[in-house]
Amino acid sequence: VSGAENMKITLAFLFIAPLALSATAEKDYSSFDSAVSPETKSRFAMLDDVRILANGLLQLGHGLKDFVHKTKGQMNDIFQKLYIFDRSFYELSLQTSEIKEEEEQLRQTTARLQINNEEIKNLSQEMNSKIEDLIQNKIQLQEKVWGLEDKVTKLAVVQPSVQETKEISSLKAFVEQQDNHIKELLKIVEDQHVQLDKQHNQIMELEDKLNHIELQELTENSFTGEQTESEAISFPMHNVTAVTQKSDGAAPDCTALYNGGSQFSGVYTIKPNGSEAFDVYCEIKFGSSWTVIQKRVDGSLDFNQTWDAYANGFGDLNEEFWLGLNKTYSITKQGDYILRIELQDWKDNKRHIEYAFSLGGPETNYTLQLSRISGSIPNALPEQTELRFSTVDHDADLINDFNCPENYLGGWWHSECEETNLNGKYVAPRSKGRLDRRKGLYWKPKKGRYYLLKSTKIMIHPTDLKSFD
Repeated sequence: VSGAENMKITLAFLFIAPLALSATAEKDYSSFDSAVSPETKSRFAMLDDVRILANGLLQLGHGLKDFVHKTKGQMNDIFQKLYIFDRSFYELSLQTSEIKEEEEQLRQTTARLQINNEEIKNLSQEMNSKIEDLIQNKIQLQEKVWGLEDKVTKLAVVQPSVQETKEISSLKAFVEQQDNHIKELLKIVEDQHVQLDKQHNQIMELEDKLNHIELQELTENSFTGEQTESEAISFPMHNVTAVTQKSDGAAPDCTALYNGGSQFSGVYTIKPNGSEAFDVYCEIKFGSSWTVIQKRVDGSLDFNQTWDAYANGFGDLNEEFWLGLNKTYSITKQGDYILRIELQDWKDNKRHIEYAFSLGGPETNYTLQLSRISGSIPNALPEQTELRFSTVDHDADLINDFNCPENYLGGWWHSECEETNLNGKYVAPRSKGRLDRRKGLYWKPKKGRYYLLKSTKIMIHPTDLKSFD
């Protein structure tokens, strides 16, 4: 705009200046009529006008040339931005259309499966009712059989009559027929239960897909739509700061303490075989006590620590903490242990997963091997694979010159720098930026989206626990 205004002022000046100069020249020349002839005055006036006009036109040409170049550059930039915008808008429109079509298909399939599920449930209820009737009939028949057995016992002494023999044969055939009928019904019910389980699993998968499509930021990174975890056994939990107790150091882990009479969650001292005594946090769960090796609840503790810190442990056992690789190894080398990971998203939905595991010593960089046992969330850690622990200052496996702890923050058993890192940066749902989210506290299955976590807890227990899930 400023260039256009300057150009207008220049043009006006160029057109007005010659006229003013010409008028001035004529006025000056009239005062010298006695000294200069008319021909000389006319020739000089025309030459000055031409020079002024030529100089103005030259300046005008340069100004127009610069203005044209600038205008062309600006128009090219505008056209380039418009092209990029149109292309991006078109691609987003295509993606939106595809997502809407897929969402509608999933909704229709889910509705059909829900209808089928209701029909199967009704059929199962009818079958159960019939089975109960058959069981009652079977009980009555058994009573009749017992009566017949008494008669048979008597017949061993007294020869039965022809009528009694026919009655016995008839009742025996009827009992066998009823037993066969009951077996057939039981098989039908089993098949129906299998079909119900399949239908239920399909519905859960489709609902999970719908949740992934519809939810954004917090919602896509949570366990929305799933039932919250229900613990098998509930115990009264005391204030952990008030239940800090010390033992004589003879117990090898929290389970041994519980079996010895320590019935409350809190901080205790244990002494694994061949190790010095140290404090741990014991949590009562499922009729036993678990040794907690990691806990995160509010992001008050920075988990981006050094190798020595992760080896020896850090934090407050009553709040957020990491027990330490050396201490955990001294416990697990006593026998076979279960590793339980408990997760909670920002909508307070809870999930867990349990593994049979083995942990190597410091000479192996605390190599971890996992084998899933059970859980209520898809697995996000490689199984039957040696995972080496690494930190920002001790990366055991540099993958393509990419340091996992430095780029994802926090020590962990990394595998090809996957996104799952329960010791990562504590990130709230409102945090912006893809890079920060990838450094956050996430559970990331191999096929699935990020689950942004609010709290985590990792516990271990000997495998002799008979019922823990």
